[in-house]
Amino acid sequence: MDSESGAGGLDPNGGEGPSSTAISRGGASEGGGYGSTAAPPSRYESQKRRDWKTFLQYLKNHKPPLTLTQCSGSHVIEFLKYLDQFGKTKVRVTGCPYFGQPNPSEPCACPLKQAWGSLDALIGRLRAAYEENGGRLESNPFGAIAVRIYLREVRGGQAKARGIPYEKKKRKRSTAAAATFTVSMTGGVSSTSEVGGGPGREC
Repeated sequence: MDSESGAGGLDPNGGEGPSSTAISRGGASEGGGYGSTAAPPSRYESQKRRDWKTFLQYLKNHKPPLTLTQCSGSHVIEFLKYLDQFGKTKVRVTGCPYFGQPNPSEPCACPLKQAWGSLDALIGRLRAAYEENGGRLESNPFGAIAVRIYLREVRGGQAKARGIPYEKKKRKRSTAAAATFTVSMTGGVSSTSEVGGGPGREC
């Protein structure tokens, strides 16, 4: 059965691909211990740290080794292709009899790759991590045009091979507005604090 993940990280226990320990077993956990008063990082922040360590380890193991300042969009694409070997999503090749079928009746020998959604979410986290670690917005390799084109091609290719179209979810503003009105009228809670999550929310 095919596996599709839209926001999975590079953790073999929870998502697609390797964690930093899968590339290098010698790395210590990042961030150190948290005190009793400090809140632990969110799931997103934890995943972003792991992905960032994984990418830095990839640059270190690259032949020849690369520094972050030498990294370009082409190196990011190389990294994404490298991650395909750890993918869990069946992507059928052109000659496969089940090409373009979302639910084949029998398994095939086509390769497993990283799902487009996983790669797209990964690039978003790495783009943010790059700038948080001192990188400049204008030189961010994860935001390069070549990377965006590559992701677009992966998305189109996987949609065609797997017979699964990717459609953007439309925001239902009218429904949200109706929910806000209902909460305000029935619960006596301000619409900003209840629906928008503003600072005035009461528990």
